Amino acid sequence: MADALTMLNLSQANAAATTTVPADRQAATHKAAEQFEAVFLSQVLDSVFSGVNPNAMFGGGQSQQIYRSMMNEQIAGHMVKGRGVGIADAVYKELIKLQEAQGMGGRL
Repeated sequence: MADALTMLNLSQANAAATTTVPADRQAATHKAAEQFEAVFLSQVLDSVFSGVNPNAMFGGGQSQQIYRSMMNEQIAGHMVKGRGVGIADAVYKELIKLQEAQGMGGRL
């Protein structure tokens, strides 16, 4: 498992080393990709928990829906800060390719 993680980190480092996009734009692009993954995962978690009926003891209602949404956002954020599910890496690579192809020096 550690070897696979090392190879993944090396491939990301090699991809970053061969790009013409400035380092600050790479960092901003990576952050945007992680934010995209967090929003996506939050929506997935909202769908997962939509079928869970609230406990009558705790009332349910609008406040529980708001809390559940905020909880899902936090869970998704922590998932992305960990290893994520790979969406951010794929989005990042495609955005970098797009920026290079447009020859904009990293400006979209």
